[in-house]
Amino acid sequence: MVELVRFIAKTLVDKPDAVDVREVEGPESIVIELRVDPEDMGKVIGKQGRIAKSVRTVVKAATMKNEKPVFVEII
Repeated sequence: MVELVRFIAKTLVDKPDAVDVREVEGPESIVIELRVDPEDMGKVIGKQGRIAKSVRTVVKAATMKNEKPVFVEII
């Protein structure tokens, strides 16, 4: 799942080398942390958060069969 988020983020931003994606597994859920260059933050979030919501929807659809829910946080 980390590779999917990394691929999506790198296609959206101007500085793909600054994209950092980490997976943090907790007892009840998995959190995917996405970090980008501050100048590219608006491109990842989008107008009114539409792109961020779309990324979260794609990840949620791809992980429906997992036992733990997966969340995407943009840091």
